[in-house]
Amino acid sequence: MQASSSASSGSGRLIAALADWARTDGLVWIYLFKAIAAALLALGIAMKLDLPQPRTAMTTVFIVMQPQSGMVFAKSFYRIGGTLIGLVVMLALIGLFAQQPELFILSTALWVGICTAGAARNRHFRSYGFVLAGYTAALIGIPASQHPDGAFMSALTRVAEISLGIVCSGIVSAVVFPQYTGNQLRSTVRQRFSAFVDHVSAALSGRTERAQIEAANARFVADVVGFEAARTSAIFESPDSRMKSGRLARLNSEFMTASTRFHALHQLMNRLRGEAASASVEALEPYFREIASLFAKCGEPVLTAADAAHVSQQLEAWRATLPKRVRATRAELEAHGAANLLDFDTATELLYRFIHEMTEYTATYASLAVDTHVRENWLARYVPKTNWIAAGVAGLRAAVAMSLLGAFWIATAWPSGPNLVLNAAAICALASSSPFPSRTARQMAVGAALASLVGMVLTFGVFPHIDGFALLAAVLAPALAFGVFLTTRPKYAGYGVGYCIFLCFLAGPDNVIQYNPGRYINDAIALVASMAVSAAAFAVFLPPSTPWLRNRLLADLRGQVAHACRTRLFGLRNRFESGARDLMFQIQALVGADDTLKRDTLRWLFSVLEVGNAVIDLRHELATLPAHPRYAAGTAWRAAIRAMLGALSALFARPGTHRHAQALAATDAASAAGQAVLDSFEPPREERHQLQRILSHLHFIRTALIDPQSPLPHHAAPAGHAGSSQGVNHAA
Repeated sequence: MQASSSASSGSGRLIAALADWARTDGLVWIYLFKAIAAALLALGIAMKLDLPQPRTAMTTVFIVMQPQSGMVFAKSFYRIGGTLIGLVVMLALIGLFAQQPELFILSTALWVGICTAGAARNRHFRSYGFVLAGYTAALIGIPASQHPDGAFMSALTRVAEISLGIVCSGIVSAVVFPQYTGNQLRSTVRQRFSAFVDHVSAALSGRTERAQIEAANARFVADVVGFEAARTSAIFESPDSRMKSGRLARLNSEFMTASTRFHALHQLMNRLRGEAASASVEALEPYFREIASLFAKCGEPVLTAADAAHVSQQLEAWRATLPKRVRATRAELEAHGAANLLDFDTATELLYRFIHEMTEYTATYASLAVDTHVRENWLARYVPKTNWIAAGVAGLRAAVAMSLLGAFWIATAWPSGPNLVLNAAAICALASSSPFPSRTARQMAVGAALASLVGMVLTFGVFPHIDGFALLAAVLAPALAFGVFLTTRPKYAGYGVGYCIFLCFLAGPDNVIQYNPGRYINDAIALVASMAVSAAAFAVFLPPSTPWLRNRLLADLRGQVAHACRTRLFGLRNRFESGARDLMFQIQALVGADDTLKRDTLRWLFSVLEVGNAVIDLRHELATLPAHPRYAAGTAWRAAIRAMLGALSALFARPGTHRHAQALAATDAASAAGQAVLDSFEPPREERHQLQRILSHLHFIRTALIDPQSPLPHHAAPAGHAGSSQGVNHAA
C-alpha cells in the first residue's frame, strides 16, 4: 500500500511539474517551433513558386511573428497596409526621379522621415504600419532605382514575397498550438479586478503604506496601456473578441475612472487625518468598513464575470441607501457643530461617485458573461497622447541619417550602398518606438554581426555540400532557433531580432545561389555599418534618453489640466484619463530604474488626475445649470470660476510659487462667490444640490493645491479652511 501511495504521489508531482513547465518554458519552445516552421514554410513555397528572393518571405516571418495569434494577425494587417502604401509611393518617386539619384534619395529620405514621425506618434501595430510604409518604400525603391525599366515587376514580386511570409505566419500561428490574446484578456480582467478590490480594501483599512499605494497605481497605469494593446490585437482573432471589443474598451475606461475616484477619495481622507479633522473622519469610517464586503459573493472573492453581476447588484443596493444614511450622519455633525461640513460633504460626494463608478465597472465586467449586451454600445475609446516635437525629431533624425548615408553611397558608388541606405531607414524607423533606441540599434548591430559570421559558415561551408529542401531545412533550423530563443528573453530581444532578420537577409538561400564572398562581406559590412550609424544618430541627435524628452512629456502631462479646463466636454473625461496615463507610461519607460524620477512623475500624475477630474466635474455641473439669469455665464460668480480655471491652467503649464499662490487665491475667490450665490436666495432642492456640488468640487481643488504631498510648489498649507459650513450632498 505504501509503495502504491508513494508511486501515486510521485506521478502526481511529475504531472504538476510538467503542467508548470507547459505554462512557462513550454510556451517558449512552442513559439520557437512555430516561428521556425513558418519561416521554412514561407521559404519552401517561395522557392516552389520561383520567386526572385525567397529570403524576403522568410525574413518577413521573423518580423511579424508574435506569441499570440491576435498579435500576428494585427501586425500582418498593418504590415500589408504599410507595404501597399510604400509600394505606391515608391513607384511614384521612381517615375519622378529615376534619372536624378540625388533627388530620389532626398525624396525617399523625406518619406521615411514622415513615416517614422507617424510611427512615433502612434501606438502598437498602427505604429508598425507607418514603419512599414516608410521601410517598404526604401526596400522596394532603392534596389529598383538601379534598374528603372524593371521597377514595376520588381516591386510586385517583392510585395508577393512579403505577403507570402505574412500568410504563412498567420496560418502557422492560428493552426499550430494557437495562443489567443482573448484568453490573456480574460485572465487580465479577473486579475485586475481582484487586485483593485484588494487595493481598495487595504487602503481603506489603513494597512497600506504610501510606497505600496504608489507601486499599485504604477501597475494600474501599465495595466491600462497593456490592456488596450491586447484588446486591439484580439479583435483580429475571433468573432467573440470582436463582439466584446466595445465592452472591453468600456471596461478599461471605467477602470481608469474608478481608480482615479478612489485615489481622490483616499487622498482627501489622508488630508483630513493630517489636519486632525477627527469628527469628519470618524463619521465616515463606518461607511468605509462596509465597502470591502460589497466586493465579494457569499464571502468569497469574485472569480468570474457571472460573479461580478452579484457584486454589481450589491453595490447598487448599498448606493441606494447611501443618501438617506448620509443625511442622518450630517444632521448629527451639524447638531454637535464639531466638524467642518464642507470636508464631510466633499468626502461623501467622492464616496458616492466612487461607488457609482465601481457599480458601472462591475456591471460591464458581468456583461462579458454573454455574447451580446447593451453595454457594448460604447463610443469612447482609449486616446493615446504623444508629443509632436518628439515625433518630429524622430522623423528628422531618420531623414538626416538616411540622407547622409545616401550621399556616401552616391559619392563612393559602393556596390552595397543600397543595403546601407535601406537598412538605415529600417533601423531608424523600427528603433524609434523604443524607449532607448540607441541601445536597441546597438543590440541589433551585434546580432547582425553574429548573423554575418554564422551566415558565412552556412553559405560557404554548408550549402555547397547539401542537396534538397529537407537538408536545407535541417541546416537552417538550429541556426535560426538560437536567434528565436534570444527574442523570447527581454534582455536579449534586440540581439535576437537583429540575428534572425539579418541571418535570413545574408544567408537565406535563393533558387539560384551565388557564391560571391566579396559581395557577402560587403553586404555584411553595410548592414552593421548602417546600424552603427543609426545608433550614433540616436545617441547624438537629441537622444530620447536625455532629460529633454522626459521634460517635454512631463509638460504634456501637466498640460492635461489645461485641456480639462478649456476643451469641449463631450468625451473629455475619457480623453483626459487615457491621455494622462499614456504619457505617464511613456515617462516611466524613459526613466528606467530611477526610483526618484518615477516617484516624482507619479506624484505629478496624481495631482493632474485629482485636479483635472474635479475641473471636469465642475464644468459638467455648470453646463447643466437651469436657464436663469442668476446662472448666466456673464455673472460675477461664473467669471470668478473662469478666472480660477485660467489660473489652474497657468499653474500646471509652468509651476511656480507665485502662480500657485494665484491659483489658490482664485480658488478661494470662486468658492466665496459660489457660496454667496447659494446664500442669496432659497433655491429649489435640486438646484441647491447642484450648487452645493459645485462648492464641493471647488473645495476639493483647494485641498489638492495645498496637499503637502503634492509636487506643486508652496511653502506651507494654510492653517484653516476657507468656505462655509454648507456642502454637497446628493439627497440633502
